Amino acid sequence: MLTHNSMMNLLFTITLAIILAGALPKNVMGQGVSVPDLVTPAFFNGIINQAPAGCAGKNFYSRDAFLKALNSYPQFGKLGSADDSKREVAAFFAHTTHETGCKFLQQRGANVPANENYCDTNFPDYPCTPGKRYFGRGPLQLTWNYNYGAAGKSIGFDGLNNPEIVATDPVISFKTALWYWMQNVRPSVTQGFGATIKAINGAVECNGKEPAKVQARINLYTKYCGQFGVSPGGNLQC
Repeated sequence: MLTHNSMMNLLFTITLAIILAGALPKNVMGQGVSVPDLVTPAFFNGIINQAPAGCAGKNFYSRDAFLKALNSYPQFGKLGSADDSKREVAAFFAHTTHETGCKFLQQRGANVPANENYCDTNFPDYPCTPGKRYFGRGPLQLTWNYNYGAAGKSIGFDGLNNPEIVATDPVISFKTALWYWMQNVRPSVTQGFGATIKAINGAVECNGKEPAKVQARINLYTKYCGQFGVSPGGNLQC
């Protein structure tokens, strides 16, 4: 049976542990940052305003649509330290800005050749629907039947029979970008921005294949890091 002194010591230890836990900075606790506080209206509109007036996506996407999509991915922007989390958000928007440009709604728009359906029959779980085309759409240019099928299954839309919804519903469009990010890019974020380029388009751009495009991505990333008040870190190239 605990004595009075032992009980008091135990209570003191528990109380001290609670106080210290509450005093730990968020980055130690792995709570990341508040994405809505980073992606302010001014920040988001600054990206949108880079597009020409005639760009269809300029009137399609909104910060509100992004925040609605974000509700389905609460771990986005919560990656280790606060600085790591800021870099993740900066990297995401650097890639979406570069990937979309004035192609917000669909890859190369009406210029996609009619025979380019982006249907890979090596993925029988995601059979292509006749007449449907799976070229790039959305902020991260979701492409190929297997990505449309998997994204639709995860998010809750018929990606194989209705891939066009990625270019007509801004919330679903942002959800596909966040889905792809969390599935395929997120694991690379802490390895440096260059690793995220490899994860998104490494086969096309990295190892000296498209140095201008790589540098364009880096320029956007460092710009957004500066706006978030965080250093871009190392390993920027790929």
